[in-house]
Amino acid sequence: MRINKLTLLVIALFSITSAIAQKKYQIHTVAFYNFENLFDTINGPNNDEEYLPKGSQNWTGKKYKKKLDNLSKVISEIGTGDKQTNSPTLIGGCEIENRLVLEDLVKQPRLINKGYGIIHFDSPDKRGIDVALLYQKKHFVPTSYVNIPLMIYRSQEGKADKKDKEEVTDDVTATGASDDRVYTRDQLLVTGFLDGEEISIIVNHWPSRSGGEKKSSPFREAAGALNRKIMDSLFKINPNAKIITMGDLNDGSYNKSVKVEIGAKRKKEEVKPGGIFNPFEQMAKDGMGTLAYRDAWDIFDQIMVSEPLIRDDFSSFRYWKAGIFNKAYLIQTTGQYKGYPLRNSLSEPGFSDHFPVYIYLLKEIK
Repeated sequence: MRINKLTLLVIALFSITSAIAQKKYQIHTVAFYNFENLFDTINGPNNDEEYLPKGSQNWTGKKYKKKLDNLSKVISEIGTGDKQTNSPTLIGGCEIENRLVLEDLVKQPRLINKGYGIIHFDSPDKRGIDVALLYQKKHFVPTSYVNIPLMIYRSQEGKADKKDKEEVTDDVTATGASDDRVYTRDQLLVTGFLDGEEISIIVNHWPSRSGGEKKSSPFREAAGALNRKIMDSLFKINPNAKIITMGDLNDGSYNKSVKVEIGAKRKKEEVKPGGIFNPFEQMAKDGMGTLAYRDAWDIFDQIMVSEPLIRDDFSSFRYWKAGIFNKAYLIQTTGQYKGYPLRNSLSEPGFSDHFPVYIYLLKEIK
């Protein structure tokens, strides 16, 4: 009996598909989330007066507990699906008042059994908000971590553009009383072993657009240059370093801070050794967003990976795909900001004014 070429092709494709389906993979979710003003109700040494029971936000213990519950729900669900049932193994966060609020967060009923560890430093930010990394201790073992200051000065500011309207933000850049330095968040570098494989994570919250995009752009360009310097130092130690840099960059993937200073690429095939791939650039190009301002959506929350994480084989952990976690319960359903992320209000703690983002890391199990 003769078998035609089409039949042979169908058999071959079926065999390949079956072989792929039979492969087993280990999967980890890596995420970033702007927690939007995660403050406790204790009067600390930072500028937290707004978020106290008698402050302008009327930030009571009841509101604080609700905020923690809201955030824990999101964290427990980010990246679940796509054959993944576990919450993020690694999650970077920003707009965090102190370590105490993170300790309260990881003790929430939805998270307590996840065994999250905390890496956090107090930053010199004038609002007292920091970045941090949460990690599941059963999967990730940190070996070193350091906060690296971003040294920027008011004299670096660009010229204001008449078309560049001042953005309404509670994240206002502040200059020191006795010098010209703009005190902002440090960049957190953590290196450790993810189920036996060394990986480095940089958590960022770059200077805001307070004063306008063009005027404040040099601050974020400096942040991008510092990020690149950190990555280059890691590549110098190990040219095959697996690096993930993540954060609320207050810039899009198309801005100079990301495209030029970091040198991030939209397409995998454009990434050379020592280079960085940004999967969120294509999402922005497709009209997706993590935050909205004046009815315009953008992706300020991004996760980028170094070239060794996008190689073709899955013999070790590799980048698989990326996503924006924008479930219906995270979206405002009424009023002027219908369709926007459901953020805090004076009457009710929300989730955040940003949607979280995530990537999957995949490794074939032999």
